[in-house]
Amino acid sequence: MTRIASHRGGTLEFGDSTPQGFAATARMPLEEVEFDVHPTADGAIMVHHDAMLDSTTDRSGAIATMSEAEVRAAIINYGAGGHPISLVDLCAIYADSSVDFRCEIKPGADGRPYENFVPRVVETLARHGMLEKTIFSSFLVESLDALSAATGRPKLWLVSPPVLRQLGTIAVIEVAKAHQIREIGVHVDTADSALMAEVTAAGLDFGCWAAHSPRQIEKVLALGVKVFTTDRPSLAIAIRNRLEAETAQ
Repeated sequence: MTRIASHRGGTLEFGDSTPQGFAATARMPLEEVEFDVHPTADGAIMVHHDAMLDSTTDRSGAIATMSEAEVRAAIINYGAGGHPISLVDLCAIYADSSVDFRCEIKPGADGRPYENFVPRVVETLARHGMLEKTIFSSFLVESLDALSAATGRPKLWLVSPPVLRQLGTIAVIEVAKAHQIREIGVHVDTADSALMAEVTAAGLDFGCWAAHSPRQIEKVLALGVKVFTTDRPSLAIAIRNRLEAETAQ
């Protein structure tokens, strides 16, 4: 069965990385919740998509230059008044949930990895009993290498359309194998059966991200990818249930 990952806790249903969205996702009949992490200036790890607060909250500034309290004071746009939460908070929300973590290691506002950040993320997840339920992801191979050094947990490379286009499938596969990456994820609109067949024939798992519309969701389910992220988890669940019922008839 293709796995569903609620992207940022279901952005199009609950707002971007909101406590409401994460709490709702924890109760859904799906497999993963996807989220992004950034450090604060005083040592906390916050769950937020961008390195900056500007695009999705009523505040501005880089999370890494702010205190935890300053980040928590932001109000998330279209998020029912919700505030950003920490990784510790997220672990508490999912302590009794069957939904697994898909943790994306994000770079800073300069596009570079945060120094010594990955071991802190791994340690926090381990301390709160969630490491064994976590799959990691990143667009940056450098961050995936840091993950390999810090943990044996599975990791996947998010391959952007420009990288896929510039490197080509063969080179992407070679890079993945050279860095002990066993899974790649591509944008849903670049995925097709030929690309999936080439990747899986090389012994790698294949998934998609940004499957938000009914057409995109139906596409990845028809392909039979390992997992896909979606901003509309309730819609994805409904479509998967419908297709499974039709197949069973």
